[in-house]
Amino acid sequence: MKMIKKVTKYVLVLLGILTLMACTIEEPTPTDQDIPPINTKLYRNSVRSGVSQVILDEHELGFKFFWELANTNLNSPGYGLIPDRFNTFTGTKGNVSSIASVGFGLTAIPVGIEAGWITREQAEERVYHTLVTFQNMQRTHGFWYHFVDMQSGLRVWQSEVSVIDSAIFINGALVVGRYFGGEIQKLAYQLYEEIEWNWYFDSVNNMFYMGYRPETGFEGYWDGYAEQLMLYILAAGSPTYPVGKGAYTLMKLNSWRADATEDYGSFYPTWTGSIFTHQYSHAWFDFESYVDQQGFSWFVNSQNAVDAAIAFAKTQTHIHPGIHENSWGMSASDGPSGYVGPYGSGPSSGNAHIVDGTVPAYGAIGSIVFRPEASIAAAEHYKTFERFWSIYGFKGAYNLSHSSNGWFANDIIGIDKGISFLMIENYLSQMIWNIYMEVPYIQQAIDVLDFSPSNP
Repeated sequence: MKMIKKVTKYVLVLLGILTLMACTIEEPTPTDQDIPPINTKLYRNSVRSGVSQVILDEHELGFKFFWELANTNLNSPGYGLIPDRFNTFTGTKGNVSSIASVGFGLTAIPVGIEAGWITREQAEERVYHTLVTFQNMQRTHGFWYHFVDMQSGLRVWQSEVSVIDSAIFINGALVVGRYFGGEIQKLAYQLYEEIEWNWYFDSVNNMFYMGYRPETGFEGYWDGYAEQLMLYILAAGSPTYPVGKGAYTLMKLNSWRADATEDYGSFYPTWTGSIFTHQYSHAWFDFESYVDQQGFSWFVNSQNAVDAAIAFAKTQTHIHPGIHENSWGMSASDGPSGYVGPYGSGPSSGNAHIVDGTVPAYGAIGSIVFRPEASIAAAEHYKTFERFWSIYGFKGAYNLSHSSNGWFANDIIGIDKGISFLMIENYLSQMIWNIYMEVPYIQQAIDVLDFSPSNP
């Protein structure tokens, strides 16, 4: 009996040792092989010279908007969030963040490093902890709410789980992931791979939904051409939850194409003719260098849309003296009576454009890669209005038809400042395009969508 107890005791000890060994084997410690290599490549090696000082000032002050107004409290769940608005009259930032504003702001950070405005060390801390914030925020199948509280990161205004604003954010994350490499790349790419593009997609109708609220479900469709080109690219490149080429093909088939005139070439207009719809996806993807399977260039499409916007502005001068060949690019913005989404130019596919004399600064400035001379001429004209300038460059919009003194916005909207900044940088150096096009998911999307180089 004693011998049995003794043997049993040794067996139990041996089993304990084996269990500890097994635990050690099952839980290996992280190694350097789990982390991508640091990227030390520089991208801003050739910067255009002789550029208007107004453009350079708007560019640098635009960067300061994103860098200075972000939540920098490391103890806050909302670290890195960037306000949707800044009031230039009171000098205060809003308490609500747009996730799209963060996407633009992240994209701006590599530029800030290579322009000498911030150090790489400062940038790395800001970027990494911002991505951690988004890792910890409320998500629905990988997507984020459109508007969140600046401090808590929680949903506000019963806003939607936004596919397009999540796409803008993740574009920024992919840019910084590629730019820095290492832990930042690992986290950024993980956030991207967790987005379930196929969940936000109606496979029966072959279209992305436009919005989702947990209280009411999905609403609307991205059924025709607009700013959502980025969705087809991001979804096609996903290694985890992809959506294939068919969605892009159907979108194009569903879209109306305006005939050419003596003022502009044929192009696909958008529902309201807001010029931002021809800009947003182009801020990251280099459409100038690629055409689709039919040889169609979305870059040329935007050039023609800009030409049409300028031609339309000339027809409005007798009604609204503040709209003319050097004041154009009507687009969603604040107006004298509040925010108006359908501000735009004709022709619009829905004939839904609203014109009341309001012109946003970003409409022309965000078109600088398409028609540089016209864009710069507009910016220089806008700068003649002292009331249109602020600590962070141009304010949102102005309207000379409103009252005898005209109306000038108090607010700067983050996404407006963002598209201006990114497009100016692409005009100056193509830096954003060069980084983004190196992301492996984007290269995969090019293959899936059957895009090809425009000048092979």
